[in-house]
Amino acid sequence: MSTAVALLGTRRALRVVERNGRVNLRVWPSFVSGFVEPIFYLFSIGVGVGSLVGRLPGPHGPVDYDQFVAPAMLATAAMNGCVFETTFNFFFKYKYAKTYDGMLATPLGIGDIVRGELTWALLRSVLHSGVFLATMWAMGLTPSAWGVLALPGAAVIGFGFAGAGLGLTTYMRSWLDFDYVQLAIIPLFLFSATFFPLSQYPDALAWVVRLSPLYQGVAIERALVLGDPSPVLLLHAAYLLVMGWFGLRVAGRRLGEMLQP
Repeated sequence: MSTAVALLGTRRALRVVERNGRVNLRVWPSFVSGFVEPIFYLFSIGVGVGSLVGRLPGPHGPVDYDQFVAPAMLATAAMNGCVFETTFNFFFKYKYAKTYDGMLATPLGIGDIVRGELTWALLRSVLHSGVFLATMWAMGLTPSAWGVLALPGAAVIGFGFAGAGLGLTTYMRSWLDFDYVQLAIIPLFLFSATFFPLSQYPDALAWVVRLSPLYQGVAIERALVLGDPSPVLLLHAAYLLVMGWFGLRVAGRRLGEMLQP
């Protein structure tokens, strides 16, 4: 019985995914723009900054700067691909558009809505990451065959940030609170060993970086793309999976309290 209920819930959640897909078809330029921005970063690093920095230590010897940064930008693309959906869009739908009130008038439940929103955000994140990874391959920035696992790695990153985004957004009171989203994303982007090796950070800051969520994704993608897989990657993945699962649980409980008090 419980298995059947779980399957029905998943099937109903796909209706939320379908609804979001249809809406995004109407505003496709804003959807497509999410693919372009990280690619611009990649080209600017490869053409400009990379020639100034030179080579950095890699797992099997020195690597070009663009090869070092590209996996980190892939992790960032996976994060950004879902953060917008699970923060700004999610908040607008439940706070102002009352989208979920309408959904709850159908057989959909709170769990279906939350799982559907997470699935949609995850699909968007994987699409962004897939295009970015294909661009890396075209530029010769995937030297190892292990790089094919970078896309599943991006899905793990997307799940972690999507779940956390949904959970945290339920505590947002107004649009002003979204300044905190930018306040969190920008330092994560700049200080997650994205542009410099962890060895270049002061010891105290290096430990802070090791505990940051984006660093877990950067470590996964860099190891896979550069061909240095190890059991430690399972710990990074577990961190992100637990973060996503916990955020999903919080989102379900909080959204239920707000929409079905």
